[in-house]
Amino acid sequence: MIDWWTNQARPVIATMREIGVDVGTSRFSLWGVLVITVVVIGVIMAAQLGTWLAKKSFVRMGKLDRTQQVLGEKLVTIFVWGAAILIGIDIIGVDLTALAVFSGAFGLAIGFGLQKTFGNLIAGIILLMDRSIKPGDVIAVADGAGNQTFGQIRKIGIRAVSVTTRDEREYLIPNENLMVNQVENWSYSSRNVRMQINVGVSYNSDIERAEELMLEAARSCARVLELPAPTVWLADYGESSVRFTIHCWIRDPEQGVGNVKSEVLKTLWHLFQDAGIEIPFPQRDLNLRDNTQFERLIAALSQGMQAQGDLPGMPDGSSPGTDGQPPP
Repeated sequence: MIDWWTNQARPVIATMREIGVDVGTSRFSLWGVLVITVVVIGVIMAAQLGTWLAKKSFVRMGKLDRTQQVLGEKLVTIFVWGAAILIGIDIIGVDLTALAVFSGAFGLAIGFGLQKTFGNLIAGIILLMDRSIKPGDVIAVADGAGNQTFGQIRKIGIRAVSVTTRDEREYLIPNENLMVNQVENWSYSSRNVRMQINVGVSYNSDIERAEELMLEAARSCARVLELPAPTVWLADYGESSVRFTIHCWIRDPEQGVGNVKSEVLKTLWHLFQDAGIEIPFPQRDLNLRDNTQFERLIAALSQGMQAQGDLPGMPDGSSPGTDGQPPP
């Protein structure tokens, strides 16, 4: 059967080899283009299959953490694609010694045009090796306007790290930036994050009772940790209130920090209402110094009020002169 197919294919292959064009000393036939196309497609499919199998194998290795799995996947991916490209070149029949000049030009291109790309690739591998940044970490990021927020690392790619914030905005940060710049990692050595909630009470309030209610409000939140326990500090004496700071710890900052603060403050509001503890409004005391012009102004206003009070009323109860006529 194989011989039969071979005998049938030989004249077709010979015909396809005859169809082609000559470029200098090289000839490009229809058969050659077909072989190159099939080899390229086969190499790409084989490399993708090898990468997929490698990822599945690393996922099944329970002894490896997520960082080690991602690092292994990237190294295997680089090796598989490199081997596939070399095998494809050998199948096509390209003389590797003829690539000496090309390799020099390729190295020059890396040095200039692809410097950032390969720099990000190496930076990503280094970040995974030292585990300073890993999938699942919560880091602080800044948007284009300079406003700082936080997000969770979803993926460490070949070029950039994907960070998703609470409002589902996704930031793609180049790996090289995370390696050479300062990074605020909320979960590098511990996932515990301390929150600070500012509260002000009236000067007439019982501050010991207010502190007890603040601790009760913090402990009532399900996401606040029991250890380390919440604490309350008297921060300072403000212009219109005594200012306190509630310190509480959470373990899941990727679920948000503003919602924890909101829950604590709403609970504290009801506790303060039941206990009669006042949350004051801003107040200002205005002191006017005595001077000659101010005393004259007060004297003129007093004389005008006295003169108006000395005028007799009209029979109908209206004031004199209200109808536009002078008083009698």
